[in-house]
Amino acid sequence: MEKLFKLGENGTTVSRELAAGLTTFLTMAYILAVNPEMLGRIGNGMTPEAVFSATVIASVIAMLVMAFAANLPVALAPGMGLNAFFTYTVVFGMGYSWQTALTAVFCEGVFFVILSLFNVREAIVKAIPTNLKHAVAVGIGLFITMIGLGNSGIMVRNEATFVSLGNLTDGAPLVALIGTAITIILFARKIQGAILLGILITTVIGVPFGVTTIPQNFSPVRLPAAPLLLQFDFSAILSMKFFIVFFTFLFVDIFDTVGTLVGITTQAGLTNKNGDIPRVKQALVADAVGTIAGAALGTSTVTSYIESASGVAAGGRTGLTNISTAALFLLALFLSPLFLLVPGAATAPALIMVGFFMMRSVVNIDFNDPTEGIPAFFTIFMMPFAYSIAQGIVFGVLSYVIIKLLSGKLKDVNAVSIVLSVIFIIQLILK
Repeated sequence: MEKLFKLGENGTTVSRELAAGLTTFLTMAYILAVNPEMLGRIGNGMTPEAVFSATVIASVIAMLVMAFAANLPVALAPGMGLNAFFTYTVVFGMGYSWQTALTAVFCEGVFFVILSLFNVREAIVKAIPTNLKHAVAVGIGLFITMIGLGNSGIMVRNEATFVSLGNLTDGAPLVALIGTAITIILFARKIQGAILLGILITTVIGVPFGVTTIPQNFSPVRLPAAPLLLQFDFSAILSMKFFIVFFTFLFVDIFDTVGTLVGITTQAGLTNKNGDIPRVKQALVADAVGTIAGAALGTSTVTSYIESASGVAAGGRTGLTNISTAALFLLALFLSPLFLLVPGAATAPALIMVGFFMMRSVVNIDFNDPTEGIPAFFTIFMMPFAYSIAQGIVFGVLSYVIIKLLSGKLKDVNAVSIVLSVIFIIQLILK
């Protein structure tokens, strides 16, 4: 262990690393309930059981690569926001098959590997305006919250007002509200694994309301279902719409990963005196390998999880923390009936809380400068209102370039933003 992970050099022990891995698992295991429930809504062969297996296996692969190649306590799994984009924008909104969506994820992962190996990633990160980066996080937070409210019936369609409040005395909305209140209390009291505990408690509460359905002869242990291996469709790969999907996956994944790595390594005191992340190239490759594996197995983009910060707070400093978390994910692979029992009303509190976490980036946006604040505003409101993360990014980048140009501040705009704007305009015209 000492040779592999340099425990002494990083000021940690085996027992501390294993405990940190358990802590990380408790704070991020909610994805094992949320991801199959969300992607499983697609149907047409994409079953919750298959998605569950893909989620677990892809996460374990990514965590093992992160552990042995980068030796960092950063866990990975299919990302929140990216799974919503996959389901509600690419498949339901744009009408692509889930096979085509998996192809876009696969291509993004391969391209991410190339960017990481040749250090092109830094140029792309620097090319996107800082305020737009924060706005994307906020917009995704609102989008995810909207999905949680809709899935639980708290928010419903209304022909007169587009959306309205649902009947809160019905089973699903009532259970979701109770679960949200419980999750907030757990989080406020700083209970480890508050989101996962909230899901479990809400699922139990849903039984007497008829929201949680327990099958006859229910058993919590079952051999895992086969994932959806290599279900790709490259027929649309040269279309403009496919490029928008590909770019959105890449864009969100890059900034999600970079932000998470910076935050966690800084918290753990692992950065050098210049603030640089150790073995960052290997860490980025681990993220990309997880994404490629996830696409090949049948799930949305795998990314680094900010919930890893809980493991760091518990003392995790090396890749051994990831080994511990990965082992618990593998154990969960045989407990799929428990996670698949969770109804949409019970995942709603998790989506709402993740939305809250992502909303916090709004304080970093400079709204005093209209050439910065207005494009950020466009990015934020277009995601939930257009029901598309991609369109939020499109309108954000376009408005940024146009407003800067008309305000005489073209020097603030870089070549990458201009090229993207041209591509986005062509896409809107051809739509």
